[in-house]
Amino acid sequence: MNFFYKILYFFQKRGFEVCGRIADRLGIRARVVRTSFIYVTFVTLGFGFALYLFVAFWLKIKDLVYTKRTSVFDL
Repeated sequence: MNFFYKILYFFQKRGFEVCGRIADRLGIRARVVRTSFIYVTFVTLGFGFALYLFVAFWLKIKDLVYTKRTSVFDL
């Protein structure tokens, strides 16, 4: 059971930050976005979780492609 809590803590601490980034973009609290994902997951029988993973993957790829450089010499 201790192993389960370590995994749970890892994902809570170093998650994909999907909810936080969506909340910043929309100007609302991250808690509202998280609960929306939870409700969508229960209502659609797992589609919300798949949507969450898709958005996490999309944000990761976007961060890798569009990196903010301060000057020309950072290449």
